[in-house]
Formats: sequence, C-alpha cells, structure tokens
Amino acid sequence: MLERTKERLSGIPLRARLVAIISLLLAAGLGIAGIATTTVVSNYLERQVDQELHTAALGLTTGVPQQGSGPGLPSDYYVQVTYEDGTVRTNRTEATLNQFGLPDLPDMTFEEAAASKGQPFTVPATSESAQSESWRVVTLAVTFQPGGEQVIVYVARPLVGIDSTVSILTSTLVLSGLGIVLLGGLTAWVLVERSLRSLRSVEHTAAQIAAGDLTQRVPEAPPTTEMGSLAASLNAMLTQIERAFAAQEASEVRMRQFVSDASHELRTPVATIRGYGELYRMGALDTTDKVDDTMFRIEDAARRMGTLVNDLLVLARLDEGRPVAREDVDLAALARDSAQDLHALDPTREVAVVPLSPEGDGAAGRVPDTLVVEGDSDRIRQVLTNLIGNVARHTPAGTPAEIALGVLPGPPDQNGTPQRSKDADNAGQDGEGTDPSSDEPPSGSLAVLEVRDHGPGLTEEQGRRIFERFYRADSSRTRESGGSGLGMAIVAAIVGTHGGHVEVAPTAGGGLTVRLTLPL
Repeated sequence: MLERTKERLSGIPLRARLVAIISLLLAAGLGIAGIATTTVVSNYLERQVDQELHTAALGLTTGVPQQGSGPGLPSDYYVQVTYEDGTVRTNRTEATLNQFGLPDLPDMTFEEAAASKGQPFTVPATSESAQSESWRVVTLAVTFQPGGEQVIVYVARPLVGIDSTVSILTSTLVLSGLGIVLLGGLTAWVLVERSLRSLRSVEHTAAQIAAGDLTQRVPEAPPTTEMGSLAASLNAMLTQIERAFAAQEASEVRMRQFVSDASHELRTPVATIRGYGELYRMGALDTTDKVDDTMFRIEDAARRMGTLVNDLLVLARLDEGRPVAREDVDLAALARDSAQDLHALDPTREVAVVPLSPEGDGAAGRVPDTLVVEGDSDRIRQVLTNLIGNVARHTPAGTPAEIALGVLPGPPDQNGTPQRSKDADNAGQDGEGTDPSSDEPPSGSLAVLEVRDHGPGLTEEQGRRIFERFYRADSSRTRESGGSGLGMAIVAAIVGTHGGHVEVAPTAGGGLTVRLTLPL
C-alpha cells in the first residue's frame, strides 16, 4: 500500500506537487493564525465579561436584592441568592428569560462558594431554544452582620455576544483564508510555471541532442541563479561530449583511411610475390637466370612489405600515447653520425654540420660541441634516419646537404622577459659575471635541428600535406623507390611525443629544409 502511494505521488508532475505543497503550507499557516486570533479575541471578551461580573457581584455584597428587583444591574443579568434555610431568590427580567433562558447553576455549599473565591466559570443554558448556549457565572459567599447570616450569591450573564463575535470572526477568517489560499495557489502556479520554463528548455535541448544534434546548448541564465549554474555545467558537459564525439569520429575516419591506405600499399608487394609464385608454379621460369631474377624481385617486394609493416607498427605504438623513455640525448653527436651516414650513402655528396645561422643563434657562430635534450635516443635517431633517407632518395646524386644545429630562446615569461639559465641567475646573485662563452643554453630554450637539401623542393600544396600518412609528393616518388609514404608521418609523431614541433620550408637557393624544435 505504501509503495503504491509512493508510486502515485512520484507520478505527479513537479509543478503540481510544488503548488500543492505551497498551498498546504499557506493553509496551515493561516489556520494556525486564525485559531490563535479567535482564541485571543475570545479570551479577551471573556475577561471583559468577568470584570463586569466581578463589579456587579461586589456591588451586591452591600445588600442582597429581593426577588423581582435588581436596581443597577443590566437587564440581561441573572442574580440568584440562596439562603441558609434553602430559600432561593432570583433577579431577572422576563425578556432575559425568554431570550436567553436560565443558567444551569450548580448546587454549592457555603464552603464551596467561599473556596471558589469569585473565580468565574461557564455553565450551559437550561433552555434549548435560548439564543445563548452558555452563561458566565461568578459565585460569592456573603456573611451579613450583625446576625451573621450566610448566603450564596450567583451573578450570571449570557455569552451570546462573545459567541456571536467569535462566530463572525471565525467565518471571516475561514472565508478570507480560503481566498488567500486560492490566490496564493494561483500565484504559486504562475511563479512555478515561469521558474520551470528553463527546465522545459533543458528538456527540449536534451531531446534535440538525443536526436543527434550535438551542437545544441542550454540557454544561458545569470550565473548567480541555480538555473544559471546548471546551464553552465550542462553546456560545459555538452561541449566535452561534442568534442569527444568529434574526436571519435575523426579517429574512425582516420582509421578507415589508414586501413584503406595500408591495404592498398600492401596489395602491390603481395600481388608481386603471388604473381612470381604463379609463374614459378606454371613452369615459366625455365632458366636459372629467370629464377634468380624472380627471387630477387620477390625478396625486394618482401623487403618493402616488411618496411611498410614495421612503419605501421611504429605509428600504431606512437598513436597509443605511451610515455617515451627519458634519457640524455646529444643532438650534436646524432647530427654528426647522420652526416657520415648520408655521405656513406652517396660519397659524391658534400654533407656538413653547420651552425643554425651565420650569427650562431646562441652558439657564437659555431656548432655546439654538445646539445643535450631529454628523450628516447632510438626514436630521435629514427627521425634523423628518415630525414637523411629522404634526402638520399629524392635529391640528385652529388647534391650538397647540411645539418644545422643551434639554440633559440624560449617563449618569454608572464612579464615578457626572456628566460635565463639557472646558473646565470645564481651568478648574478653571487655578484659574479657570467661566462659569455659558456655553452649552457638559457632555461626554457629550444634546441633546433635542420636538415637542408638543395634538390627540387616542394610546392606549397605538397608542403602542407607532407606529414599525411601514405602521402607522396609526386608521381616520381613511387612505392617502387622504396618509400612507404609514412616516413614524415613518423617524424611528426615522434617529435610530437617529445613535446617538440616539426615544419618544412624552402631552402635558400632552392631545396627543402625540415626544422625540428625540441625543448631543452
């Protein structure tokens, strides 16, 4: 039963529940106030009647009135005197008798009357047709001197005035209370309706989002209000959800494109191997020279397929966002090794390690002996291997190349001041000057490595797309040349995992320059 009641109540709209609660609270408050008001008024009127009865009763102590007489008393008073011998005399008018009836007075002894000490009390009327249902009575025990006769005096007055006043007041309070509750309920309905308008807009927005429109936002409200705070939180959440869905969709698009491109790239070497295998099975390779040539081509296709698979594995691991190993890597040593490797690939090519610029950019016009960054040595070496491999493949034999090294200042601090090295700061505090020939770069500086060639270079469109996966700059750079189209994508991914940046630009005098920037 209780569970059913809870289910029914939970099914009532919030708007109706709020209005009902407000109306009930308003009715309860008005009811309590009305009861208190009628009680106070009734007690006040009774106290006035009690005072009048006391005054009248004290006036009677100077002489007991005779039956039928009552000088000085209002016509609606009733006076009864009971003597020691049981004689009872009353003072009343016929009009009082006919209109209000008689009070149902209790039989009291003299001692009981004396013990009451004149405290007023209420008794009912004897006549059911009387206008007043109750009387207010004061009892006095009087001893007359010199005879010492003892009498009991009852002074009563009908409460019809008090009853009428309280009845009118009660009716007025009830009617006005009902009106106030009705008006308050209507006002509460309007205010709640207006307050919940924002919730309906949230509901409408949620419905549109559920339909697939993630660009919808909840209307803003003043941030100091509850709806404003809720709207801000919901909008922030919706923005994050939209970004997450967009990122997921972009990732799925890239994955589909990646799988498509990988399948396309693998199709050629697989088809080559399969074709030569079919030729061998069909007996078309009838000489040793043909078999040797076929085996060479199969081996070359397998090598290219292995290179592609290895590059795909590298990119997949980089995409996982695994933290890179952190160790000291000397870019200067790697640059010298790479220059030797490129010269070994083409002995006719002049390869030099040069300063970043004629001014040296922090190296005083010379190549730094060491330039240490933190990172994965194997990954950074792979970057240089890919870059010099591109130079060897895509520039004419004998074309010179340079590997430039240097340091650039990092971004300024919040005050716009270039960052300095910790040793420079300490030297300034000790009062000693800094060594201008020191190779230690300022704190927050950037290590820069450039691989410059003097080949055909790239167009602006090719430069924008050079870091796309499986992108080849032109038709002359086919998959037959040994490239997978993933080399520059791997370069960008590795540099990115090290917190660096890679970009391409034309070389002065013609050619292509690839610039790597890594934090020191």
